[in-house]
Amino acid sequence: MDIADVSGIAADTALHGIFDTHCHYDDHAFDGDRQAVLERIFSHGSPVEYLMHACTDLVSAEYGITAAEKYPNYYCSVGIHPEVFDKQYGIYRDGLPENAYKKLKDLAADPKVKAIGEIGLDYHYEGSDTPEMKAAQNELFAEQLKLAGELDLPVIMHCRDATEDFLAACRKYRPKGVCHCFSGSAETAQELVELGLYIGFTGTLAFKNSKKTKRAFAAVPTDRVLFETDAPYMAPPPFRGCRCESDMIAYVALEGERLSGIPAQQLIDITRDNAKRLFDITSNK
Repeated sequence: MDIADVSGIAADTALHGIFDTHCHYDDHAFDGDRQAVLERIFSHGSPVEYLMHACTDLVSAEYGITAAEKYPNYYCSVGIHPEVFDKQYGIYRDGLPENAYKKLKDLAADPKVKAIGEIGLDYHYEGSDTPEMKAAQNELFAEQLKLAGELDLPVIMHCRDATEDFLAACRKYRPKGVCHCFSGSAETAQELVELGLYIGFTGTLAFKNSKKTKRAFAAVPTDRVLFETDAPYMAPPPFRGCRCESDMIAYVALEGERLSGIPAQQLIDITRDNAKRLFDITSNK
């Protein structure tokens, strides 16, 4: 299916008030029509009401702040993603850019910045699971968790193939925030909720074979669930292989209805309110 065919796909579902709590509209996948996509998302009658830009590095953070200034309901985070840290900064060779933490702290002073993220641990790719790389990622994660605590901001966290170390950090630092694009077990989800965290579900919830994710969704209380896209990634069926956009959360909500019996619109309302509470959004700013 062509990308153009999926633009505005949620219009036919009659769902509205979506809060996409994790998206990357600075990704190269949007280079050809980024402004048009955002204008459509924030147009009158759009099913999407709020966006949270999850940044991946300092440049991404600056993009998020600039973009958020243009739209009342566009918010952003600042942080350094573990995978980007590895590829872009050469962790144990060159380290972070000079004064990176000070820069993050300065960026976080912007009123549109509502979280520290996307941060976390990722041991998935070859070379990222060496003792040196694990140590470097854990140090980066810990420093950003401490920064979030210092600034009293929630965190947007990424975890892939690193559950044990991730849980250890969450137990130690007790951040407030969300584990995004959750793909772990129901038991892990329950422990994260017990630690006071939210669980973010993407289009993977609707994948036919995502049985573990479906069990995790069933195990999480609705007041701890967030919906997200991870756009341009994780497009739900029937759009797998296409560029994901925020209105596709409608299909995540419809799958949530099938699994829980709670109407999709009610799930969208609940997850929007959850996100506003987590990110301290009390009005349109």
